[in-house]
This record gives sequence, C-alpha cells and structure tokens, in this order.
Amino acid sequence: MANLKEIRTRIASVKSTQQITSAMKMVSAAKLRKSQTAIMTLRPYYRKMNDIIVKLGKSMTDELPFNRKPKTKDQKILLIALTSNKGLCSTFNSSIIKMTSKRIEEYKLKGYSVSLMSYGKKGDNSFKKISDIDYLGTDDEIWDNLSFENVKEKSDKFTADFLNKKYDKIEIIYNQFKNAATQIPTIEQFLPLPDGVSSNKSESVGVVSEYKKDYIFAPNKQEIISSVIPQSLNTQMYKCFLDSFTSEHGARMSSMNKATDNASSLLKELTLTYNKQRQSDITNQIIEVSNGANAV
Repeated sequence: MANLKEIRTRIASVKSTQQITSAMKMVSAAKLRKSQTAIMTLRPYYRKMNDIIVKLGKSMTDELPFNRKPKTKDQKILLIALTSNKGLCSTFNSSIIKMTSKRIEEYKLKGYSVSLMSYGKKGDNSFKKISDIDYLGTDDEIWDNLSFENVKEKSDKFTADFLNKKYDKIEIIYNQFKNAATQIPTIEQFLPLPDGVSSNKSESVGVVSEYKKDYIFAPNKQEIISSVIPQSLNTQMYKCFLDSFTSEHGARMSSMNKATDNASSLLKELTLTYNKQRQSDITNQIIEVSNGANAV
C-alpha cells in the first residue's frame, strides 16, 4: 500500500486537475449559450430561404448553373471537413475524421477525383496523412473569429469553383448540434443544388406538389435567382460552421463535466484510503508505545 506522502501528493494532483476541468466546463458552458442562441435563431431563417429556393426551382423549366447534373464518371469531388483547433471534446473530432476518411474511400472506389479542404487543426493532423487525394490544406484561424462575413468569403470561392466546373460536387462534413450532449456527424451537399428537393425532410407530399405552381416574378426570374441562390448558399455554409462551433462547445462541456465528476469520485476513494492508512499507522504507533511501556 502507498505511504501517506504518496497519497497526499496524488490527492493534491487530482484536486488541481478537478479545478482545471471545472473551469473549462464553465468556459465552454458560457460559449455554448451564446452560440446555441445564434444557431437556433439562424435555422428558421435558413429553412425559409431554402423553401423559397425550392419554389423557384420548381417554377423554372431551364436548368440552373447551380444544379447542373454531375457527370456519370470521372467526377471531381470537393469535401469540406469541419473539426476544431483544440481537443478535450470527446468524439467530436474523431467522428468527423472517420466519416471523412470513409467518404473519401467511397469516392475513390468509384474512380472519382477527390479534393479535401479542412478547417481545424485536429482534422489537419490526420487528413494530411491521407494519400491519393488533393489535400488543399487547412484554415484554422476562421474559428478564432467566426462570422458570417468570414464564412461568406469561403462560400463565394467554393461557389465560383463549382460554376467554373472545377468541381462537380461539393459536400460539407460537420457535426450537427442537437443538444449539449448530442452531436450528429452529418454529410450535407452544398452544390449542386438538389433537383427540386428541399433539405427539410419533414415536408409533406402536398407541400411539395404546391411548388409546381407558377409565380409572377419581378423584376424577372434570372435576377432573383442570381441574388437569392448565392445568399442561400452563404447561409447554408455559415449554418454548418455555426453548427460545428456550437457542437464543439457542447461536446467539451459534457466531456469536462464527466471529468470533473470522475475527479470527485477519485478524491473520495483517495481520501478514504488516506484515512485508513493514517488510522493504521496511528494504531501501530500506539501498539509500539504500549509494548515499550510493558517492557519497562
């Protein structure tokens, strides 16, 4: 059994760790409240804008450049993976890394050319080891100042690459925020736009059929499309980034909460062990004094 000094040292170490994890939990909780409010406010706006895009697409007979049909073979795929710059957030990063690696293998088996753009240091450490893909690197600084303007710059660039036929399909891989304890790894198609299909899976058949109605546009369909669709794409990408950002803080808060609880349990065990050892030492000392007195 360890001596009292070793147990005291371990108790002090666990207490120090507990203070750190507790502080990290409170910091993540504060950041989570702010980002959770932002994502919950953004989602209804995005759903409504997506609804408008579906209605516009249904009312137009010409193929739009944003939803051109991909080639049957030799496709050029761009994957955008969102991870974090920091760890200590449970499976937040590992789930995205695994999902991205699996998606890459699926496309490679089909003979497609795959490019990968990473956002986050944790993903970059793993993705740069993958062979046979065009790895575009990472942009870690975006998480230090996440804003719609910063994400819009990335969205505009990816949209331009698609319109210039640099890529045939663009997908975003990220953690969708459900609650502080649950994050859902998700693959979301960015471009091309679904052919008259909304990403809102809860729509009924009756609502979809309503989109086939014709509408009067002012000034005209093309001008509306050219302004509304890019705005919708920018909003979609910002939603994905904000979802990932919120999920990160939720995962870290939950992880640090569990670590703090585990530290508390360990402290109780160590304190009990310390008291038992101390009592045993005191008893032995009393016995030694008693035996010495009897000998005299």
